[in-house]
Amino acid sequence: MKYDRRTAAAGKEDIMVTEYNYPFSAIVGQEDMKTALLLNAINPKLGGVLIRGEKGTAKSTAVRALASLMPEMKVVNLPVGVTEDRVVGTLSLESAIQEGKRRFEPGLLAEADQNLLYIDEINLLDDHIVDLLLDVAAMGVNRVEREGISYSHPSRFVLVGTMNPEEGQLRPQLLDRFGLVTDVKGEQETADRVEVISRRLDFEEDPEPFLEKYRKEEEKLTARILKAKKLFHMVSYSKDILMLAAQIGISLHVDGHRADICMVNTARTLAAWEGRTEVIREDIRRAASYVLPHRMHKRPFSDEVLDWEELDRLCSGEDGGRHEKE
Repeated sequence: MKYDRRTAAAGKEDIMVTEYNYPFSAIVGQEDMKTALLLNAINPKLGGVLIRGEKGTAKSTAVRALASLMPEMKVVNLPVGVTEDRVVGTLSLESAIQEGKRRFEPGLLAEADQNLLYIDEINLLDDHIVDLLLDVAAMGVNRVEREGISYSHPSRFVLVGTMNPEEGQLRPQLLDRFGLVTDVKGEQETADRVEVISRRLDFEEDPEPFLEKYRKEEEKLTARILKAKKLFHMVSYSKDILMLAAQIGISLHVDGHRADICMVNTARTLAAWEGRTEVIREDIRRAASYVLPHRMHKRPFSDEVLDWEELDRLCSGEDGGRHEKE
């Protein structure tokens, strides 16, 4: 829940406006999306998550709900029409020349530090801005240069982009830079769809008792995220796990090594989320479902397809490799 103090239209009095975020634990279904968001909250170095799906599938709701789970975290929205200066900030040449001092006007990347940077309709954002954001997300530092003067500051954030594929696609080069990608669809089971409607109507009718109903579940999620963040640095992996990641990349014809590295780091994060200190083959399989689909080779006019049978064969050890010791 978040509070915002605003001035009444008459300008003579202040009114308290309460803005409620829908609980993360109350979202029906969409397990892949929720897991991808949680993994990035645990380990922002994964490189962010792109959520693709039709309208009305709780994409924005889930992003705001995730921030509510994290202590001291807020959502920083990056609008589609934003300029580069507004994103990275600006350096004053006048101050440098006249006073001999660098004066930096912070941008959204400074505000996003230690927070969640959210870009709705990221496919409509200028490619140059998207590339810039992904660079900063990977490095954790924003560097601004102007006429030989430079300034840098930390910018470590959870990057989340959402888009409706019907409104256009991201270039493959930009897709590859996202750590994880997940696709969402509306619920197709009648009972699940009814539950979505029922919960949303209850929330809109009277949010406070609805939030109280899910308070304990939200607290459990927050505690589990914080525990996983600490545990991640203790998660180990065997040489067999590295070989498996390499074999998957080769067998599925994935270009480069970015996907292999991200697969292992995602598997480590999954292990931490599950409360374990060692990566197992199932972690790699699950990680591949987020890391590989948007990096698969595509034929003209066709969608990328992950060969699940081949992935299952490799992860089951049928390729002749040995299992790691659990």
